[in-house]
Order: sequence, then C-alpha cells, then structure tokens
Amino acid sequence: MSPCEPLPATKASHSDVSRVLSDDFGVTSNAFLPEQQPLSRLPDQYYAPWETIVSSLSSHIQQQTLRQEVDRLPVLSTDRLASEAEWRRAYVVLGFLTHAYVWGGDVASEILPPPITVPLLSVSRHLSLPPVATYAAVNLWNFSSVSPTSDLADLDSLTALHTFTGTQDESWFYMVSVAMEAQGGPIIPVMLSALSALQHHDLPAATEAINEITSCIHKLGILLDRMDERCDPEVFYHQIRPFLAGSKNMAGAGLANGVFYDEGQDGKGEWRQYRGGSNGQSSLIQLFDLVLGVEHVAQGNASPDSYSREKKMESFHREVRGYMPEPHRRLLEFVEGRYPGGLRKGVEDLVVTPSTEGNDGERRELRKAFTTATKALAEFRNKHLQIVTRYIVIPSRKENKAKGSNLATASSRLAGDDDKKLTGTGGTALLPFLKQSRDETFRAGDFSR
Repeated sequence: MSPCEPLPATKASHSDVSRVLSDDFGVTSNAFLPEQQPLSRLPDQYYAPWETIVSSLSSHIQQQTLRQEVDRLPVLSTDRLASEAEWRRAYVVLGFLTHAYVWGGDVASEILPPPITVPLLSVSRHLSLPPVATYAAVNLWNFSSVSPTSDLADLDSLTALHTFTGTQDESWFYMVSVAMEAQGGPIIPVMLSALSALQHHDLPAATEAINEITSCIHKLGILLDRMDERCDPEVFYHQIRPFLAGSKNMAGAGLANGVFYDEGQDGKGEWRQYRGGSNGQSSLIQLFDLVLGVEHVAQGNASPDSYSREKKMESFHREVRGYMPEPHRRLLEFVEGRYPGGLRKGVEDLVVTPSTEGNDGERRELRKAFTTATKALAEFRNKHLQIVTRYIVIPSRKENKAKGSNLATASSRLAGDDDKKLTGTGGTALLPFLKQSRDETFRAGDFSR
C-alpha cells in the first residue's frame, strides 16, 4: 500500500494502516515520538565538547559563562553522525545551546557564533527543520523514561533530558506534552480509518471510530490538567518561558533584525528570524484538526500590532508545519489532500444533506458522534486557554522577583498593559489567536451555518 492509495476502512486493516504510518510518515506506536527513547549522549567522543556544555547548561546560564564556553568551542563537522537518532540528538543539543546563547545574558545576543551556527545549519538541512529549538527539539526528542519498556503516556515515568533552568518545573512542562503525544499513538490509525470508513459510506464504522477519537481527546485533557502538579506558573513565566522565545517579532527584546547566523568565513552568514518552540508545532493537534475538518483562517498569524488589520496570509497553523519533522509534515499534507474537508465534509454530505446512505438511526448517531468530538477538541483548547491565563496572563501582571533581566518576558508586552498585546513564544497575538482557534473548532461541529 502506498500513501497515494485510500486507506482501508475495516478494523482488520489497522495493522496495515499502522505499517503505512510507520514506513511513509515516521509515525510510531508512540505517535510522533520515536519508537525508542532518544539518545542521551552522542556515542562518538568527537562530539564530547558539545555534550560537556549541554550537560551543565543551567549552571553555565546561572553563572553567565555559557557564551564564553561556546565561543571557545571548535567548529565540529557533522560528518561523523551515523544514524537518524544521532542527527536528532545533535539537533536537540545545538537547539538548546542556540537558545541559551541568545537569551542567556543580560542582553540578547544578536549573533550566533560559528561553533553553533555551522553544525546547526548542517543538522537542520539534514532533518529539514529550522535551526532553532522547535517543539521537536525540546519535546519529541528530549525525554527519558524510568524503563525502556515504560508506557510513555505515564507522565510520572518521564524526565526531560535537558532544560535551561535545571528545575523540575521545566522538565514537567515538557513531559506533559510528551505524555500527550504518546497518549495519541493508538488513535492515529483510528482517525485515518474513520476517514476511510466515511469515504466508503460505512456509517457504523465511522461512528465507532469517531467515538474513540472523542475518548482520546478527553484523555489528553486529563494529562493537560496535570500541568499544575509540578510546574509553578511564576517559575514558568519568569524563568522558563524566556528561553523558548524565537527571533521573530522580538524587536522589543533587542532582536530587531532577528539573529545573525555567523558562519565564520569572511563575514559569511545571514540574518534570520524564526518562531520559538510552541505546542502549535505539535503534529498531533494539527492532525485532529485536519481529520475533524476544523478550518483555521489566517488572522491569528498576525503580530499584536497588525492583528486588527485584514490580511491575506498563510495561517499560523499551516506556517508552523515547517517547524515539524518532515515525515510528520507529509502525513498532514497527505490527509489534507486525500480527505479534503475531513470528517466534517463527509458527515455533511451523508447526514446533513439528503442522502440514501444508511438508515435514519445511523445518520443520527454519526452526526451526534461528530458534534461531540468537535466539542471535545474545543474544550481541550479551552483548557489550554485556562493554562495560558494562569501561566502567562496573570504572572505577566506581577513584578518579576527573579534576579537579572527577563528579556523575552519584557518583549511579551509590546504595547502597554493590554492582555491582547501579549505574544506567544511562537510570535502570535496570544489570547486572540487561541480564542480564535477554539471558536473555529466549535464551528466545525455546527451545521446550522
């Protein structure tokens, strides 16, 4: 079976669907996480200089020695990276070093030095990812578990390999997302089977699959609700969040032109602007949107200063696909191309408009299941909004009691004290964007329009 063929609709086909997902799209039993735990260290001693610094990253940041240590590094070649796991490990290490270098001082560094720039650009080209600390770098490839056989959806068994602050709060923040990714593993074949079932007009099979999707979304919400257990909002906002910022829309923090990636050869290099890592770069959440047929418009892509203007631009959701691992990106593109409009289009065709497919009872159950699923995803986004309020909006109104400058936090309010002007680490107008995404999810289940 190739990714160009429709996926089969029956339960018996789930193993075939899983094989296609693995072979063509890099999806594992842990969803978009790797099947095996990520490397905790590059095995070739040649890369020991990187590993030595990143293993003491928080200490170097606190002592303000990080930049000096990086400046003294040799420019290492990536030619000795021997496997995809090693390329990913290099991306994680260099991503953390990049953000620590830019944000780990009294003022932001506009220049990224050659010891990071040169290998990072090479690794990023290999992985088809931007040269920043993306969601993949801080979450998907940055975890360890108490046992190689542990269920990665077991949040208590997970620990981050690296953090900027050395705090449990930061590790927990990342691991909540890792556990949610793993929780979504079993549902991905179900989602694709639901689409195929509806395409084949098998209403009972589609209804059953959609109900499973709803159940999975509820489980993701339960994991998200655990954020408060070990991540303090003040610690997150004032200590962790600054390091996750990108170089786009960061003029207020001293990065008017972004960051200059210095390649060290007679001034060779380039000014670049990238979004910071955010959960908006999760392929799992975008897959839910595409499968359910949630349509996001472009307005939420705007910066705070331009949010109120009407613009025709690429939506944030589509833009950040470029921050996802390339195989995962291809899965989203495949679903979007193979099943345009997702389940919503199929439900509308079979249930809302006059149809002879199925009996009245089957059509009612299908519509009910779909509406319930969209409401569940919208409520999940509501939970996210509540967390943003506790972890960003409320702390942003309080004085920072931590020592030193908080560069990214200072740039979060680019125009006074209006909460609508708060920006996310991804560079969007935070609250309007999240509310818009939630409302668009609710609308997907409304056939009265």
